[in-house]
Amino acid sequence: MSGWRTQSGWAVDRNQSLSFTFDGKTIPAMAGDTVASALLASGNRIVGRGFKYHRPRGFWGAGSEEPNGIADVQGTQHRPNVQMTLEPATEGLRLRSINGHPTAEHDRMAFLDRFARFIPAAFYYKTFMLPDWHLFEPRIRAMAGLGRLDPAAQGFGPSAPVNATCDVLVVGAGPAGLAAARAEAKAGRKVILCDEGALPGGSLLFRPARINGQEGRDWAAAVVGELRALGVRVLSRTTAFGRYDHGLTGLAEAQANGAAPRIWRIRATETILAAGAIERSLPFANNDLPGVMSAEAGLHYLSRFGVAVGRRVVIATTNGSAYDTARALHEVGAVVTLLDLRGGAEAGKHPFRVITGQPIETALGRRQVEAVRLASGERLDADTVLVSGGHTPSVHLYSQAQGKLRWDDGVQAFLPGAPVAGLRVIGAAAGVYDLARILPGQGVEAAAHGGTLALWPRPRAKGRIWLDLQNDVTAKDVELAHRENLTSVEHLKRYTTLGMANDQGKTSNLPGLALMAELTGRSIPETGTTTYRPPFTPVPLASFAGLRSGQLMNPVRRLPLEAEHRADGALFREYGGWLRPAWYGTGGETAEVQREARAARQGVGLFDGSPLGKIEVIGPDAAKFLDFIYYNTMSTLKPGRCRYGFVLTEGGAVFDDGVLVRLEENRFVVSCSSSHVQGMALLLEEWRQDSFDRSRVVIHDTTANYATLTVTGPKSRDLLQAVGFGTLDDLPHMALSYGQFEGDEVRITRVSFTGDRSYELSIRADRALGLWRRLKDAGRAFDAVLLGGEALMILRAEKGYIVVGKDTDGRTRPMDLGVRGPFEKRKGEYLGRRSLHLPAVAAQARDLVGLESLTPLPLPAGAHVVETVAGKRRSRGFVTTSHYSPNLNRPIAMGLLEGGNTRMGEIVTLYHLGHEVQARVAPVCALDPEGRLLDA
Repeated sequence: MSGWRTQSGWAVDRNQSLSFTFDGKTIPAMAGDTVASALLASGNRIVGRGFKYHRPRGFWGAGSEEPNGIADVQGTQHRPNVQMTLEPATEGLRLRSINGHPTAEHDRMAFLDRFARFIPAAFYYKTFMLPDWHLFEPRIRAMAGLGRLDPAAQGFGPSAPVNATCDVLVVGAGPAGLAAARAEAKAGRKVILCDEGALPGGSLLFRPARINGQEGRDWAAAVVGELRALGVRVLSRTTAFGRYDHGLTGLAEAQANGAAPRIWRIRATETILAAGAIERSLPFANNDLPGVMSAEAGLHYLSRFGVAVGRRVVIATTNGSAYDTARALHEVGAVVTLLDLRGGAEAGKHPFRVITGQPIETALGRRQVEAVRLASGERLDADTVLVSGGHTPSVHLYSQAQGKLRWDDGVQAFLPGAPVAGLRVIGAAAGVYDLARILPGQGVEAAAHGGTLALWPRPRAKGRIWLDLQNDVTAKDVELAHRENLTSVEHLKRYTTLGMANDQGKTSNLPGLALMAELTGRSIPETGTTTYRPPFTPVPLASFAGLRSGQLMNPVRRLPLEAEHRADGALFREYGGWLRPAWYGTGGETAEVQREARAARQGVGLFDGSPLGKIEVIGPDAAKFLDFIYYNTMSTLKPGRCRYGFVLTEGGAVFDDGVLVRLEENRFVVSCSSSHVQGMALLLEEWRQDSFDRSRVVIHDTTANYATLTVTGPKSRDLLQAVGFGTLDDLPHMALSYGQFEGDEVRITRVSFTGDRSYELSIRADRALGLWRRLKDAGRAFDAVLLGGEALMILRAEKGYIVVGKDTDGRTRPMDLGVRGPFEKRKGEYLGRRSLHLPAVAAQARDLVGLESLTPLPLPAGAHVVETVAGKRRSRGFVTTSHYSPNLNRPIAMGLLEGGNTRMGEIVTLYHLGHEVQARVAPVCALDPEGRLLDA
């Protein structure tokens, strides 16, 4: 119980008291406190337990670098693994420590530390192999992890994500970030500034400084006011957690009332990284005891919250920054001894005791710090040890942007190396720690940071020296990894778990790498660093989901004419992510679907095909690009004509099929399947960016811009003539024309997915209702029928027209569907070509065939074609589509069958749900194989 509240602390309101609970204990606090500052003020030292050995742990830092102070927020809005250093103290908040059973103060698992020698790094690979790992696995897994989920809780409230663009994104609102944001805003640029802290200012919020005659904190507030007046968006409690392709930066903005952090997806022309630096620990035995803290954190809690972290404080430092902390604690009455490990300091200049050149050998105490013993053997009584082993620049986002780090001996840290396009690193993140250098010419009065002495963990040191407090990794674990020849930094990370979980290398990475360098006889830069990956701090999955929960988890897309279809008696189903009419009428599914399919063949069917893809590919290299994308050659297509084709995966399987329309010489429309529009757009964009000049090919998805109304059947041409589109006699199959409807252009494409003469009319989505009603009204004279999706499936199956994803699977090749020409004749490269020619792919061939039921009942879809081999059934294929055809008055079916083209007329056995039926292998097209209906 060594922490106490002083009369200082500008961030708290002493007139507003509140309380919350931690492990069931009531903790008093003030408005403006964080959970961490309130716990320290009330003398609570043990706030967590070590991940593996369950040793007591206290706060180390004051921000997102904190490895120990993590708790679960309990209650209706359950939030696991909250960093208490960033969580505001609020009335009624309920927190429970992690890894403490039942509490952090009294943990019944603490006995595990007695067996530490038997459970070193990677112990689970060795210790529990005999007699069987699976005997121990359930209990070990139950003990693992950080925090616990509450299945009964409601979870996070949803937060809608935000997409934004700007000229400049500034990450970090410390002095460097504030100055950069102001300069960019004054230059007329659109700026967004974000910082993980509750208030902008960074180190100016707790470290003494004067800028242009103002206190540093006041200067920061004044600059923020200027920024807002200049139109800068300032986001507090917002962490830049990841840098992604094409200048995309992900931000997580903390929300109130238990809502998940809001995701910001920001694309900026330039990003300025001013994320600061994180103070490092020092290597000495028992440096994980509660009461061992960052010197900067000690100053942070005192200056902002008026919390003195100890009464008898030893401060050990390898640089000049810790002197600010020593002076501030001395002034509030703490007994301070400063150990300047650089040597040469003049002790008489300071009101506190200064010892030079004497590092700490060990911290003494069982449950918290009680004293330290120096290398000289001198014992110093202490309840708190504050350490500053130098600073590690926060270069995570720079590294995520593929930036290459360089080692700097002056600051003893990795700094940004070669420039990265669109990213600039400034301030402490670039290794510049002195405020006068960060803000030149602004009358800065602040203590100089001074040089940094390197003091890294040494091999075979006495005692247990902790490198990663969160994952319980010691120097001896790194030595063990070296003895077992795991000397690569990536192997070291995975073998010991160094820098995993929340830490991500913030506090533990560099000491661990330095020790491995010493063990292997290499320099630190030769040893290298692990790969920094997003997120910089944990982001709940609920944040990425945003509003996608309940009905919004995967919201169906809706037709522009949905209300009209409902008025016409449509029953809706989801097809490929779209809510579409399945059939019309009240006579039941079977009767109505059969009626529609029959009437459409005899007269006219009207079908709303608006979800069909309409992705425009434009540019001088569009034809060349589409030749690569399609299995078929598309560059020979003439303007005003259409061609059916396949798009393959890199593995040679059919990804989608559809019609390509060439509007002009350099303008095409990819009419892909309704369910594949998004996937096709992404595939086109991926290959455009990967293999083509992006200035010569442009992808534009216009699917939502247009409604597509299909008119099919032997009387379709007559209906369009009655509506006012001319005779269309000179429009051949697979060609396009244009018409007018009430002043709007209508693109008329003569293509068919039913096998009958058909036309697709594409019109602006907001003008489609008038055209649809006109077609219905004029269609009465031609016995027109409204056609739902189920009847359309019958019409397609009668002609043997496939539905990708239904009549194909992940290994179906175009040759399996009877299209061999490009495979045999095309010489140029196209997507999937190499895979099609692999012998292993050919060995998996199955042909699409028709299957005639030998009974009056349709074959069960999904039934397997089986053969008995050595007394066991073996699948040789399966039924993909099965219907009763009202136009053939018999069942029809299609399926994929090994060697199917060589088995025409053969009787095969199908097995389904314990029953066997028989069918005859037949051609896939059951109706009008000559194609006469197309010109009827």
